[in-house]
Amino acid sequence: MEPTIYINSSSANVMGLSTEIASQVLAFHRKLPQYDETPLHSLPTLAKELQLGHVFVKDESGRFGLPSFKILGASWAVFRALAEKLGLDPASLVEDTRESSQLWEDLGAKAKTHGFSLVTCSEGNWGRAVARMARYLGMPARILIPAFMPETTRARIRSEGVEIIVVDGSYDDSVAAARREADVDDKVILVMDMGWDGYEQIPEQWVVEGYTTMLREADAQVLAMTRGITATHAFIPVGVGSIAHAVTRHYKSTERDQSSRASVITVEPTTAACFKASLEAGRITPVHTGDSIMCGMNCGTVSSTAWPVLQPAVNADVTVTDYQAHMAVCELESLGLQPGPCGAATLAALRTACRDARAELHLSPSSVVVLFCTEGKREYAIPVAEG
Repeated sequence: MEPTIYINSSSANVMGLSTEIASQVLAFHRKLPQYDETPLHSLPTLAKELQLGHVFVKDESGRFGLPSFKILGASWAVFRALAEKLGLDPASLVEDTRESSQLWEDLGAKAKTHGFSLVTCSEGNWGRAVARMARYLGMPARILIPAFMPETTRARIRSEGVEIIVVDGSYDDSVAAARREADVDDKVILVMDMGWDGYEQIPEQWVVEGYTTMLREADAQVLAMTRGITATHAFIPVGVGSIAHAVTRHYKSTERDQSSRASVITVEPTTAACFKASLEAGRITPVHTGDSIMCGMNCGTVSSTAWPVLQPAVNADVTVTDYQAHMAVCELESLGLQPGPCGAATLAALRTACRDARAELHLSPSSVVVLFCTEGKREYAIPVAEG
C-alpha cells in the first residue's frame, strides 16, 4: 500500500493535562530504579536538507533500561490502580521519605497479602513494561500475547519473571481474552493502555498522565537547545492511541499560549491504519491488520478513550510503509541512534509530510520539529525494497 497523508482541516485545541499531577508523576518516576532523562538529539544536517529550522529526536530507546517509553505510563497506571485497590493515598506514597526500594517492597507485600495480581495484553513493549513494574513490586503478573509475536519478544517479556499466555488470534483477540480474565476474578487488576465502555480511568487518565514525564523533559530540552524557542511540530506514533493522546493534550492544550502550541502529526503503518480510517469515517472504525515490522503499531482499533481527543485535535495522520520505516531506521543508525521501526517511523512520516504536505502543515525554515522515537533497536525481517 502507498503511504498517504490525511489533513484534519478542522483541527482544534483541547483541555490540557494538570501541571500539578504532572509534577507528582515526575516525582514518582524519580523513585523508580534507573530513572534518568532520555536524550534529545539534534539533527542539523537533516533539518538543512528538509529546509526546516530544527529537527530533534526525543530518544526513548533506553527508558529505565527498557527499549520503549511505555514504562512511564505502565508504572504510573499500576501504581495508581494498586493504591486505589488498597485504599492508599497516592500523593502520600509519592511524598514518602523511605528508601524507594522499601516503599515498593511494602506496597508489593500488601498487594500479595490481598491476593492481587496484574494482567494485560501486548504486542511487546507494553507487556514488558507492566511486567517490569510487577517485578519492582514483587507481584505476580500474566501477559496475554497474540500468536504472531516473535519468540525473541516473548523471551524479553519472560525475562521480567512473568507468565506469558499465547492467544490464538490477533491483538484484538488478546484484548478480549484479558478482559474475560478480569471479569471473572476481582483480584485481577487489568492494566491496559486502550479503553472501552466501562474501562476508562486507567487508559484515559493514569496511563496518559504517566507520559507527561517524557513531555516535560522534551519541553525543557527543546528550549535549552533552541535558546528559548518552543516546538512547532510533534510527530508521534499512534498504535491504539494512548501516547498520541498524551502528546495531543500536551501540545494542543488550551492552557498553552498560542505561540507555544504545536501541530501534532500522528504516524501509523499502511497495513494497520485504523486511526486514518476512523478520521475518514468520522467515527472509530476497526480495520483488519496485515503483517508489519512496526508491530507495536499493528493495531486494528483506536482506543475509545483516546478518540475523543485525537479526532478533533490532531493536525494530520501519515501512514508509512515497512520499507520506509526500515530506511528511516538505517538513516538514524548512521547518525548514531539505535531505533526500532516504530521509533523511526516518525522520521519516515516527516519526509513524507515535507514532500507532500509542506504548505498544509506549515513546515518551513522556522519550524522546530520533534520526532518521538518510541522504540529501541530490535530484530525484524528486512522488508523488500518498494517499486
